[in-house]
Amino acid sequence: MQKIYLSWGEYERRFDRLRRYLEEKKLDAALVTSGTSIFYLTGFNHLVTERPAALLVPIGGEPQFLGPLLEVDHLKLKTPLIKEVRTYLDYPGVKHPMELFSDWIKESGLGKAKIGTDNLAGAAGTSGYTGQSLSEKLKDAKLSNIGAVFWEWRLIKSSEELELIRESAKWGNLAHQYLQDFTEPGLWDVEVSQMATLEATRAMKKTLGMSWESTKGGSPCSAGFRGQIGWKSAIPHSIGINCVIKEGDVLVTGAGADIGGYGSELERTMIVGKPTQKQRKLFDIMVKAQDAAIGILKPGVTCADVDKAANRVFHEAGVDVLVRHHAGHGIGLQGHEPPYLDQGNPQKLQPGMVISIEPGIYELGYAGFRHSDTLAITEDGYESITYYPRDLEYLTIT
Repeated sequence: MQKIYLSWGEYERRFDRLRRYLEEKKLDAALVTSGTSIFYLTGFNHLVTERPAALLVPIGGEPQFLGPLLEVDHLKLKTPLIKEVRTYLDYPGVKHPMELFSDWIKESGLGKAKIGTDNLAGAAGTSGYTGQSLSEKLKDAKLSNIGAVFWEWRLIKSSEELELIRESAKWGNLAHQYLQDFTEPGLWDVEVSQMATLEATRAMKKTLGMSWESTKGGSPCSAGFRGQIGWKSAIPHSIGINCVIKEGDVLVTGAGADIGGYGSELERTMIVGKPTQKQRKLFDIMVKAQDAAIGILKPGVTCADVDKAANRVFHEAGVDVLVRHHAGHGIGLQGHEPPYLDQGNPQKLQPGMVISIEPGIYELGYAGFRHSDTLAITEDGYESITYYPRDLEYLTIT
């Protein structure tokens, strides 16, 4: 049976790790305000808005949710791990949420405590939120920033996390195949994307069953072009383009799926019609650079080494002026997270890291060329998690 969520035991182990960390750092509690970090600890994902929300974790007590009333019923549906809840009606309120957070922390016996937090302000600060910093409200407490530790813990994926990422890659693979099958001249890229996304999501739901649902909203399984059509394929983070797909276009794609909050990254360069000599040349250089970056992956190799391996290929081919970004990045709960495979990053790869490898080249006014694959670092090398064909013959739309 496919694994589609983390076990509650996995989340409980994360709380245990946090409490051990607090003990090591001689802290009395943690206050977590990041929506992603709250999800990482509890399995509860919510829409982060102007309304402050936080998770208060005393070293020797039950975790408490501090947040808006509209999230309480949602919270109870999503996690059994938070039993203590303190809520306010809405923001800014007659009494500001930071005033209430301060009161609730004091009522929990932590008014003079040492508290580690990912945000000294006490709130994520989105959607125009304003308010006095929580550290100013808790004058007798000592707040210190521990936000980096969550990024550190997320660097190395557990066996359960890896299972979810592998499952995501299966459905991203299917979505991409639908995308390629539906692509043809005369269609708007959004039409193709929506058809592929719908078909893949239908298949995913039928296969995984009624217990599966998206944790993040939006399309749970999707494939598309993100506007990288024709000449605009040379814009790495393009959004959209006001034209239809036509013969001769270079298309840069993307596909993935949400499995228990975890994702994978699959991107390919496709060409509509017979590739020109120049298209074939740039495509081949890009694939060679990706091969070079993948080929050196193993524990102990630095992030800089990986980026340099790809850049060396581009330099030798005389196209290094077409490079617009580094060779890849970490992936997991978010599409971009550490480690960053950048020539300025000396961080060493470790078993359990999950990364994308996506060196690309982009000639403005002409086209861009990029494949992206998700890989996991193993004890003696790497595991390819995505597996969609990379050769030009397969990726040519005829």
